[in-house]
Amino acid sequence: MLHINIICIGKLKEKYLQDAIVEYTKRLSKYCIFNITELPDEKIPDSLNKSVSNIIKDKEAEKIICHIEKNSYVLTLDLNGRQFTSEEFSKKIENISLNSSSNITFIIGGTLGLSEKVIKCSNELISFSKMTFPHQLIRIFLAEQLFRAFKISNNETYHR
Repeated sequence: MLHINIICIGKLKEKYLQDAIVEYTKRLSKYCIFNITELPDEKIPDSLNKSVSNIIKDKEAEKIICHIEKNSYVLTLDLNGRQFTSEEFSKKIENISLNSSSNITFIIGGTLGLSEKVIKCSNELISFSKMTFPHQLIRIFLAEQLFRAFKISNNETYHR
């Protein structure tokens, strides 16, 4: 069975966001083994500069990288990544699971973004939008799009 992992920096604090993840986890269980690994974010000091920002992103990168399973196909969410329609995303997931790996890992960075170390260990960068969204919210978007992708690939109806 396909394993889908999301590795993300930061915890969902708001109950309504936690409830959404619980709901999509339940829906996705029909199609895959779905897991979210929440890693603690680094404290961001008031006096932030580029050097301090890079140090924080590198610390978060180390946490992320050690949680990536060896044979996993890694898709990192990044503003510079490729954008997909829902149908294209569904086909992408299907193609990876058939041709590359039965283990797919999505990476969502923290408030400051991602270190180049994470980008370099990714198979591919994807983007949901050129707009910036809170990393907690993007987790919900990703779970929803994964569910939609499975519905599409299984020719099951889902609201449009």
